[in-house]
Amino acid sequence: THPEQFEEVRRIAPEHFLLVPGIGAQGGDLQAVSRYGFNDRCGLLVNSSRGIIFAGDGADFADKARAAAMEVRDEMAKLIG
Repeated sequence: THPEQFEEVRRIAPEHFLLVPGIGAQGGDLQAVSRYGFNDRCGLLVNSSRGIIFAGDGADFADKARAAAMEVRDEMAKLIG
């Protein structure tokens, strides 16, 4: 993920949701992406699948996956305000 590129994409497509892959396990920075990608008209669709589906294994999978998903959700909520 190259967050600085979202600024140009957002300029070109101000009224479209932008899909944001690579947040979490792939090293994408949600704070940086939101700085360049958010606007007053439309938001971002954030994908963090690997960080969630591989959060745990065995008996703890559901609890670990839930915790990872909630962590991303909480970070997004702070950024949205």
